[in-house]
Amino acid sequence: MTPFSEKEEDYHLYQARQNYRREQRTIRWEYEQGLAEALRREREERTAKEEALREKQEAQQREQEAQRQAQFALVEIERLKALLADKQGEP
Repeated sequence: MTPFSEKEEDYHLYQARQNYRREQRTIRWEYEQGLAEALRREREERTAKEEALREKQEAQQREQEAQRQAQFALVEIERLKALLADKQGEP
């Protein structure tokens, strides 16, 4: 068995440091990608919730408008009935 020369030992230390740095960069990159993906999903969920809320509010407004129109129609029907009753009661 041949002992490592100082140059070989330095080379292996250098390679180990380089491997460590590459691994750390990969870990950091994967972490940042995961974080970016989580932020993107969160933003999409928030946008979807805001859109759903907006649609719900619009539906409520349409329902209120329909109720106002129905109420107006009932009042108009009663008014026309009263007019008709008055006309029929006239000699």
